[in-house]
Amino acid sequence: MSLGGRLRSWHPRTPPLPQDLADLVRPDDPEWFARELAIAVAPPWWLWRLLLRRFSWLVSIFGRVEVTGSIPEELRRGPLLLAANHIGDFDPFVVAVALARLGVMPRIMATGGIMSAPVAGPLLERTGAIRVERGTELARHAVRVTEVALVHGGHVVAYPEGRVGLAPDFWPERGRTGMARLALGLRVPVIPVSQWGAHEVLQYGNDWGKLRTLVRAVVRRPVLRVHVGPPVHFDDLQMGRVGDANRARVRIAAALTRGLRPLRVGELDAPAFADPTRPTTAVAAFPGGVVPEDIP
Repeated sequence: MSLGGRLRSWHPRTPPLPQDLADLVRPDDPEWFARELAIAVAPPWWLWRLLLRRFSWLVSIFGRVEVTGSIPEELRRGPLLLAANHIGDFDPFVVAVALARLGVMPRIMATGGIMSAPVAGPLLERTGAIRVERGTELARHAVRVTEVALVHGGHVVAYPEGRVGLAPDFWPERGRTGMARLALGLRVPVIPVSQWGAHEVLQYGNDWGKLRTLVRAVVRRPVLRVHVGPPVHFDDLQMGRVGDANRARVRIAAALTRGLRPLRVGELDAPAFADPTRPTTAVAAFPGGVVPEDIP
């Protein structure tokens, strides 16, 4: 096999898959499903821990990372769903570094396109990243892997919006109910992770402008702010009760918006960084970042 062929087919060694989970894998499931299940139940990869602890300074080349808030130790010892607003392609790196500073080893949900890339995709998969094939019947596999990771105490980062947010004012969209249903079904705490600034490092459009904004960030070093808020309150909600998943979704969006306001001082109406490649086709859950007082 040629070098290119070996690189395209290369994967790090996968942990063994417990028999009870092997029974969940069917012949028609994609080949990566068994690997992701095995990684979901294993402790965080040693190389991932090393990168986050010793080489997180690499993210700081592109901006100054500032982290506020905290996660109580008693919550870090158990499963967590970490809900982040999605503002650009660079923000998963910023969020991962910020959470590592707070004692969390994150498993990040990522699109199928990134996870299918040679070398980078297998490395992401081995870190515990969970593949999301949006808009296909394979999307259910992401739910199953996430459930397994949470049951085994994992800390999963997910984007309730399901994509980079496209509201004109950059405030979080209401998003989908997937995270809300997971939280209600498994009774897992949801921690809001609001962040701002990473959209300046990589533009939205996939063209040479991405390299231009990356170089610009190295020179200007924008502030990459992350705020981790208190758990979202779901005590009065139940899985399966009509309307409760939607109420939980709204509360997550409200918590993200509240946490984002102090990070956007001077940019409440619109971002200072203009990205002409970014569509503005969506509507924010709370336009202008104003959350009504009657939302818990």
